[in-house]
Amino acid sequence: MPIIDTYSWTSSTMLPSLSLPTALALVPLATSTAASLLPVSRPAQSYALCQKKTQPPLLGCPPHTIYVSQASHPDAKFSSIQAAIASLPNNDKPHVILIAPGTYTEQLNVTRPGPLTLLGTSDRPWRAETLAGSAGGRGAGVDDAFDYGAPLPANDVQVYFNSANVGNNLLLDNVFTGVLTIGPTLNATFTGAGPNGWPVDPATPFGSADFRAYNIDFRNEFSDRSVGPAHALGVSRANAGFYSCGFYSYQDTIYIGKLGNAYFHDTIVAGQTDFLYGFGTLFISKSLLSLRNCGGGITAWKGTNTTSPSNPSGPASSSNNKYGVYISHTQFRAANSTIAPVIKDKCSLGRPWNDIHRSVIMRSYFDPSILPQGYTGWTGKPPNNNGIGPGTVMAVHDVYGPGYDAAAVAAASNVTKVFDRAQARPYLRPADVFVSQKGKPDVKWLDPVAWLP
Repeated sequence: MPIIDTYSWTSSTMLPSLSLPTALALVPLATSTAASLLPVSRPAQSYALCQKKTQPPLLGCPPHTIYVSQASHPDAKFSSIQAAIASLPNNDKPHVILIAPGTYTEQLNVTRPGPLTLLGTSDRPWRAETLAGSAGGRGAGVDDAFDYGAPLPANDVQVYFNSANVGNNLLLDNVFTGVLTIGPTLNATFTGAGPNGWPVDPATPFGSADFRAYNIDFRNEFSDRSVGPAHALGVSRANAGFYSCGFYSYQDTIYIGKLGNAYFHDTIVAGQTDFLYGFGTLFISKSLLSLRNCGGGITAWKGTNTTSPSNPSGPASSSNNKYGVYISHTQFRAANSTIAPVIKDKCSLGRPWNDIHRSVIMRSYFDPSILPQGYTGWTGKPPNNNGIGPGTVMAVHDVYGPGYDAAAVAAASNVTKVFDRAQARPYLRPADVFVSQKGKPDVKWLDPVAWLP
């Protein structure tokens, strides 16, 4: 049966009379073989026909799609992804780039304000196969049959750039290590230091209003352990969605900077130390966090951001400010059978980069790797020499699995909070956390799969 192409409601593969929920219901689900609190998942299929391995390769793609291939092909205009990105005009017009299977060794930088979609060639969306959900040899949500000896699934498009800010003093800033960086200017993407990070001129324009990537792996494999910040992704002053992608590093894998908004669906993120960190807003859904070892925490956040580009200098205390990292319906697991016994009971859910860190983990599965008390303080950070103050939010809601120790969490209630439904409600959905200064949902940049239960 044809796959629904939601790039354009007038697409020849779309039945115009169908509503989005009805149309998506026609596409087969990736099913699970065991009951679980984790929902049945499906990949994003908006570009399934375009991504499918076909000849010609651009069959089913939006008009004017650019094709990138390292092999000689009459349809390929570029052999480098970054060269294709650099060819685009700096305007608000949407563009799509389809990337042929292969390993691309390059840094990718996106500064243009207009929508940009990077598509990795893959049959997975066409076959309704998830990426994170197929890890461990089984479907998403199978808790007791996960094969830690099985390699993690990989996409057909791999982007490598190996670099690290060794000892935090080799490079001017962590941003120079990144595989993919999205932001309007170099200055806007800097991490910086201190309680507020790198100062950014409030007049700096917003970057990409709608960046998306599908079925691409981004790998920073500088070392086989944490030796310093090594970004796989950085998003600052931009909106970015990632669907069935992979991000691999050891330290600081994902950086969401000031005014950065990022959404992950069916995505694998691998790391060891503080591998989800930043100032902005990150929502992870139906994904896999792969623990390559334990160090620091899984999350580390600074509370100085506002999610709305309409008021970049808005106060951090704004009631509409939803900066933080929110993880829903996601699995936390050791990366492989070798590391699993080494890290049992050792991986902290996070630590406060400053005292208004906010992270909430909801309806997710913990394997035995997770530290029994959940979160930890950050030794030496003010206040209280642990970084934890009245504004610190490090919380779990409705989590489960052998790595969740309710008694240990209760004993550490001054560190790890257990949210009830009412306390978690402001963070349950992407529309709850990606908001404008007026408190309205700002989610037009999300793929329709984000709205599925």
